[in-house]
Amino acid sequence: MGLMDFIKGELLEIIEWQDDSRDTIAWRFPDDDKAIKNGAQLICRESQTVQFVYLGQFGDTFGPGKHTLTTDNIPVLTRLKGWKYGFQSPFKADVYFVNTRLFTGNKWGTSNPIMLRDPDFGIVRARAFGTYDFKVVNVQTFLKEVAGSDHDFRVNEFADTMRSRIVSIFSEALAQAHVPVLDVATRYSELGDALLPIINPAISTKYGIEVDSFIVENVSVPPEVEAAIDKRSAMSAIGNLNDYVKYQMGQGMATGQGGGPAGMASEMAIGFAMAQEMMKNSGVVGSPPPLPDASPAPVAQNPDILDPATVARMLGVAESDIMTEIEAGNLPAKKIGSAYRITRATLDEFLSK
Repeated sequence: MGLMDFIKGELLEIIEWQDDSRDTIAWRFPDDDKAIKNGAQLICRESQTVQFVYLGQFGDTFGPGKHTLTTDNIPVLTRLKGWKYGFQSPFKADVYFVNTRLFTGNKWGTSNPIMLRDPDFGIVRARAFGTYDFKVVNVQTFLKEVAGSDHDFRVNEFADTMRSRIVSIFSEALAQAHVPVLDVATRYSELGDALLPIINPAISTKYGIEVDSFIVENVSVPPEVEAAIDKRSAMSAIGNLNDYVKYQMGQGMATGQGGGPAGMASEMAIGFAMAQEMMKNSGVVGSPPPLPDASPAPVAQNPDILDPATVARMLGVAESDIMTEIEAGNLPAKKIGSAYRITRATLDEFLSK
């Protein structure tokens, strides 16, 4: 090997990165202690940005294309090295290739529950997870704050940092949005779009990257809250309590499972309501007999004045069901102080509907 061949072998003439990975964000060109010659060719492919670093300082930046390294296109390096008469002799510098394509399908999720104040259920613990896509938009910030001098920086090295940062922002935004837990499932896409303007300013400034899409796949609540949601859904499906009570009583009479004093009173009450309906249809006019009562005497001394607890025992339902009908206006009642009173005539009319 001649002297010129030896010297030529110690100089870099072509600098490029043929990336065949799908998870490498930044890659430092291995110079093997070689210097870059005057007129060397720099090849930067699509979705790549090349950053020169000289003695810890950022030099020139190159986008996609083929670049010949001369004084004209490396002005920052020329100034840093103090070349008074231009780039003539070989020099050494770190060359970083940064992948600026979109990195998709990155997962995020809450490691601990998020505490939310829900208008329906009070304080609720919720967990959430989903995916996000990101890309590098500021190469120098990314190299300085994230990749550092790593010669081969990959997505998984940054995953934990990104996940914790995104979860923190997501938790704050969801708490401030005051979206009811019952409505979160219908607003997944809306939440993701609304969070982008909140996430990106913080992420771009600190890490030099931008989240292109943020997807919320699921927000889950503890089992007890799920049970409360299921119960509320079931009550909505029941609809009219009067029809539901009649149906339940009819089922109990048909199967013979309505035993007990409350069950007997309920069956007699529904039977009386059916008889009353038949009397109306046959044209018989008269005051119907009072409902049989298997419960203790009501609080009021007048047997024709009942309280919600007594009505509930008579019909074999929960007192809360009777209060629901009263508050909905389906069962007229007189409120005295904090208590309600119901007349038998009103109850008879309610059962006959």
